[in-house]
Amino acid sequence: MSVKTISRLVGALVAIAIVVLIYVLDRASFPSLWWAAGIAGGAGLLGLLVSPYLTVVPYRWMRETPASDLLAAVVGLLIGLIIAIIPFAFLSTLPALWGRILSLAAMVVFSFLGVTLAVQRKNDFAHLFQTLFFARRAREREREREEEREKERGKEREKLASGPPQIMPVTQILLDTSAIIDGRIADISQTGFISGALVVPRFVLDELQRIADSADTMRRNRGRRGLEMLNRLQKDATVPIEITDANVEGVNEVDGKLVQLARQLHCPIITNDFNLNRVAELQGVKVLNINELANAVKPVLLPGEDLFIKIMQDGKELGQGVGYLDDGTMIVVEGGRQYMNSTIEVNVTRVLQTVAGRMIFAHPKQTQPPQPPGNTSGVQAQSSSPHSSGRQKQY
Repeated sequence: MSVKTISRLVGALVAIAIVVLIYVLDRASFPSLWWAAGIAGGAGLLGLLVSPYLTVVPYRWMRETPASDLLAAVVGLLIGLIIAIIPFAFLSTLPALWGRILSLAAMVVFSFLGVTLAVQRKNDFAHLFQTLFFARRAREREREREEEREKERGKEREKLASGPPQIMPVTQILLDTSAIIDGRIADISQTGFISGALVVPRFVLDELQRIADSADTMRRNRGRRGLEMLNRLQKDATVPIEITDANVEGVNEVDGKLVQLARQLHCPIITNDFNLNRVAELQGVKVLNINELANAVKPVLLPGEDLFIKIMQDGKELGQGVGYLDDGTMIVVEGGRQYMNSTIEVNVTRVLQTVAGRMIFAHPKQTQPPQPPGNTSGVQAQSSSPHSSGRQKQY
């Protein structure tokens, strides 16, 4: 005989015994003996059906269930009994027998629902409990850890400040062919504004060699100028220059190889090539453009300043004359056509910044073309504005 069968028989007998005991103690609750016998039979049948689910099944479940489920079941049972108090208060007002039976049924139902819901959603309840009761503690622990990290960083800063100065890592900067041929990189390197090592890839050097061996005279001169600049950079000890054999497979163009190599080495590129500048920026490579540097350090002329300029050609408007500073900045002199090929003193009236560059407008200060100064090939500027205090500028 199985355990469930024994449980059913015992449950039926217990249910019948309870009804008989109630009949003996309170016969007034039953209209007659036949009513008591019928209720006892129904109770026995009910005990026969549900007793395994009240004894054997819960026992097996408690023995095989993890401790977390058992704890959730106990909590759910307590919550279910607490909630059952509400219907119990209303059901207890019914007649004695039905009030007891329905109140007991309500307690059983709510207890079952509480246990089932708590076991199935234990993870959600645990997370909610942790959020409500342990969130503050977690924030305090995080604050303590942040304070500890701040103390450690402070100790590291003190150690670095008290220790010997550390040598900063040398930054590598790739050189493009156009920047080498331009030649101004040699002068810039001597000023000390470049910190790091100038790196010339082997494929850039090969391109310079091909340009120097070109049949075109202009290209050949440009290539030889680039090789001379490299020789000058190698002799200059201010900025170290390196020749690297690093190459990029699968890319044929020199510009493409240069951009890919810069991405691999995480270093910037010095170039004068406008197209290479744009392509490198699109791929996230930093570009140091010498032309942009030259535009940034051009001398600033303010309205009201005086300078000497040689009128070189006619302007677009009637009577205008045009001269140029040594850096190529155009100066338009109103009424300057009559001073063609002469160096005159002019007064700056306004400065116009355009997409193509900067344009300066001026008026002549004298009515007769003066004799050119001692150095007619250069352009001398003399500031007479209140801010200049008699300073001399050489352009």
